[in-house]
Amino acid sequence: MYLGIIQFDLLIPGSSSLKDKRRVVRSVKDRLHREHMVAVAEVGGMDVWNVARMGLAAVSSDGKHLSDVLDRVLAKLHSLPDWASGAAEASLGDFSKQIISAGQVESDEAGGDGEPLWTPDERRGE
Repeated sequence: MYLGIIQFDLLIPGSSSLKDKRRVVRSVKDRLHREHMVAVAEVGGMDVWNVARMGLAAVSSDGKHLSDVLDRVLAKLHSLPDWASGAAEASLGDFSKQIISAGQVESDEAGGDGEPLWTPDERRGE
């Protein structure tokens, strides 16, 4: 299993309010999720009108496929003004891309021993 992460800044210089910013952020999040099946969230700069720190994550069993997906997402973000309706004033700022294999992640105590987290009865809500 592989986990792909992109952290990026969405620059929105024309925004004059948090409402303007939220409109642009929502447009970008929805489009990336719909077209690439990735999870996207605003993770920083919540009170700043003209910059949104965004986090994007995807999971795959194939590291090469995951890398290709993240590269397509970054290409789309580089061409942001051309595709995001209502986000013509937005552009990609700093970004980082990382792919982590399951072997690189330490498991925590909850379920880290290979035992199921829930019994079959607990899963059924009994």
